[in-house]
Amino acid sequence: MITGTLFTTWLKGEFVGKDQYGNRYFQERKQPKPGRRRKRWVLYNGKIEASKIPPEWHAWLHYTTAEPIKVDEKKPWMKEHLPNLSGTVNAYVPSGDDRRGGKRDKGTGDYEAWTPGS
Repeated sequence: MITGTLFTTWLKGEFVGKDQYGNRYFQERKQPKPGRRRKRWVLYNGKIEASKIPPEWHAWLHYTTAEPIKVDEKKPWMKEHLPNLSGTVNAYVPSGDDRRGGKRDKGTGDYEAWTPGS
């Protein structure tokens, strides 16, 4: 964890809540000057991984909502968190990528390039 963030949290932070991953959310204690908003931040539990912030807290962090959204029940379409897999062996690699042989499907011929003056 970054020492400056911990110091700022201790000095100026007001605890707002905690998510299911153990991340803790804070905002400035005192009211800001007119025309400004209270700063909001997160202290990650473990590895700093921005994709580990649930949507309800993401909306609050980015001032989309005034309060964190309450999630009462898990909907059937909701999935568990998957970390960002870019740069790992589990990363998505499309079929035309060199790491998968570099062979792509033939073009379908439905593309027509633009030519100036036509």
